[in-house]
Amino acid sequence: MSIIKKTNGGLVPFRGLMSDFFETDELLNRLWKKDFAPAVNISETDKNYEIELVAPGLKKSEFKVNVENGILTISAEHQEEKKEKEKNYTRQEYSYNSFSRSFSLPENSKEDDIKANYADGLLKLTIAKKVTTPSKAKEIAVV
Repeated sequence: MSIIKKTNGGLVPFRGLMSDFFETDELLNRLWKKDFAPAVNISETDKNYEIELVAPGLKKSEFKVNVENGILTISAEHQEEKKEKEKNYTRQEYSYNSFSRSFSLPENSKEDDIKANYADGLLKLTIAKKVTTPSKAKEIAVV
């Protein structure tokens, strides 16, 4: 025999399930993550910086990549609509997802030399570095 907790004279055997169901904010947070941001890998080579952003299911046309005042912003919006029509009913489903990520570019990066490529759910950006040549030592004559 098990003990069932009583509150205010009523039986509440599924308290956890019921509270999860009726506390809609927590339920919605679990179903739809509010702070969705795709995973990002950043690496550096001798000639450039590389940013890889994992965003499967999107199209190239849904991405926007902007650079302004040393800030690189990557954003995307995805809308989907499904409509199913049968004899006795019509069913419509809509979904909308978006994200925006911003990065401060290093001072030695070229804002005007950024290339973007999207394939197989991976957006890859290549940001060229400014070429700096070490200056030669020079003796200055004192007059």
